[in-house]
Amino acid sequence: MAALAKVSVGTASKALNGRGSLRPETVARVRQAADRLGFVANAAARSLPTGRTYTVGMITTDSIGRFSIPLLIGAEDALGAGRMSVFLCDARDDAIREQYYLRTLLARQVDGIIVTGRRTQARAPIATGLSVPVVYAFISSTDPRDCSVVPDEADGARRAIAHLRAVGRRRIAHVTGPEHHHSARVRAEAAAAATTLVAPPLYGEWSEAWGRQAAGILLSTGTAIDAVFCGSDQIARGLAEALRDAGRDVPGDVALVGFDNWDVMTEGCRPGLTSVDMDLEGIGREAAELLLQAINGEAGHGARKRPCRLVPRASTAV
Repeated sequence: MAALAKVSVGTASKALNGRGSLRPETVARVRQAADRLGFVANAAARSLPTGRTYTVGMITTDSIGRFSIPLLIGAEDALGAGRMSVFLCDARDDAIREQYYLRTLLARQVDGIIVTGRRTQARAPIATGLSVPVVYAFISSTDPRDCSVVPDEADGARRAIAHLRAVGRRRIAHVTGPEHHHSARVRAEAAAAATTLVAPPLYGEWSEAWGRQAAGILLSTGTAIDAVFCGSDQIARGLAEALRDAGRDVPGDVALVGFDNWDVMTEGCRPGLTSVDMDLEGIGREAAELLLQAINGEAGHGARKRPCRLVPRASTAV
């Protein structure tokens, strides 16, 4: 294989194992040669010189995969360059199950662990004094010494308001999820700070049903609105449906912006929904990169916030 790639045996080994500072074209040439020859690396032999298993665990509480699957895809993008594998474990919001998976992953001698879930609210550390590094993704740890990568939800809310103002909307309302929910509060507070809302934020549920109900509340109070920033895409889709049933045109009469950029909702909404994207895959990639650095002895600390981006669609078209 080394001969086919026209490199030394040592260079071929580094390219396949993701070690050393090699040029991308050299790595690509070695891997092409390996593929051509049908070469499969022996994982056990590979781990002997380094004491590593080239595996990483990911523990999540997001049973439906709405957030954990994009995070996993991003993490695998980053880890794949080093030929590392990921074990995904669903703890289902069960502390006992979570600790079971933690012990299982440690018994498998994973090189590190990524902890994630379906809420951005800080959580207690999964454990202390572990023998492997841990990075939190999408959620953060209450221990400031832990390393976390989270979306900047306040930034996303500000982008939503800025977009609505840029398309000429000034009478903006905000409808969001449960008031006790961290994301609902952060997004509402940022929206209120970015503009003068026509009314206090309406808190409810993360559902289309609540969006329809909220539309009825806004219309029944006679509040003059020309835009609504919604705390989730589900809420926005329900609100769009209720506005249409009430004879209000979207975006002619009322422009709508959602949050999450969930394709099931943004594409199913009529018209297509403008939404804030938290870049879940990017969060997964950065968390994996930080975990790799920690595995190599360069551990990071504290929470890193990633900016959101706004994806415009027909619901705010001028």
